[in-house]
Amino acid sequence: MHRLDGLSDTYSANIYCKRDDLTGFGFGGNKTRKLDFLLADALDQGCDTLIAIGANQSNFCRVAASYGVWGGMEVHLVLGGNRCENPTGNLRVDHLLGVTCHHVDSPDWDNWACEAEGLEKRLTASGKKVYRMPVGGSTPRGALGYVDAFSEIIADHSSLAVEFDAVIHASSSAGTQAGLIVGKAISGWQGQVIGVSVAKPQDEFRQDVLDLARATAVQMDAVVDPSSIVVDDGYIGEGYAARTAGCREAVEMFARRFGVFLDYVYTGKAAAALIDYLRKGRFAQGANVLFIHTGGNIELFE
Repeated sequence: MHRLDGLSDTYSANIYCKRDDLTGFGFGGNKTRKLDFLLADALDQGCDTLIAIGANQSNFCRVAASYGVWGGMEVHLVLGGNRCENPTGNLRVDHLLGVTCHHVDSPDWDNWACEAEGLEKRLTASGKKVYRMPVGGSTPRGALGYVDAFSEIIADHSSLAVEFDAVIHASSSAGTQAGLIVGKAISGWQGQVIGVSVAKPQDEFRQDVLDLARATAVQMDAVVDPSSIVVDDGYIGEGYAARTAGCREAVEMFARRFGVFLDYVYTGKAAAALIDYLRKGRFAQGANVLFIHTGGNIELFE
């Protein structure tokens, strides 16, 4: 974690960046925190085969493949998109890991899930013990990764002598934000967790976060306050993975001023929201704000 001095000084605030793009396996990212819990569960159950679901350029699938290979498992990825002759970005890493990719020519997540369910049945019938994960690994167990991350944030309060007023991050499949919300409930922290939606409309996505946060909180004997869930869908643009002018500006700014690489699908849009909030005075002067860099910068190499 470090202070983004140029941005902080320009807007009279203290903006810190938590570098979850530097975590763990397979070029890192927020998915490593979820998979710390998911892979452990798979191995505890004696599973020998892993199924992960996502788009062709899924960060989750790339990290899941890395974890599965490390764990000695057979890995199958169900990927939305056509097979590529010359794979790039995440897909190139998937191929390098030697995992099996199953392509589904559809943008519909439900179609991916249906294919994964059928694949699980076939693999189980062949004698495999399968651990199948949903898009993004966003289950109550996976969300524990960001409950744990929130305890790190509380520890950072002490080590930095700074108490954050807000945490802002890209939010897509709900797991990261749900875990942070549960961590907030457990700790009693009074700040605001702001999820910048990069895929779904605010009301729909807020319900996704609430449902997953409640299911996760049950494991911790915690109670989630629905009013604590803040989702901003104002930076999606034309849709998921559609580039926006604000996103382009944020990616360039972070690279050229801080030497930090974002991506155009997730973190670029969250950073665009952060910059816009600062320009519009949405944070009080002198506020302490934490931007979580959730990874995904391998998208720059697509």
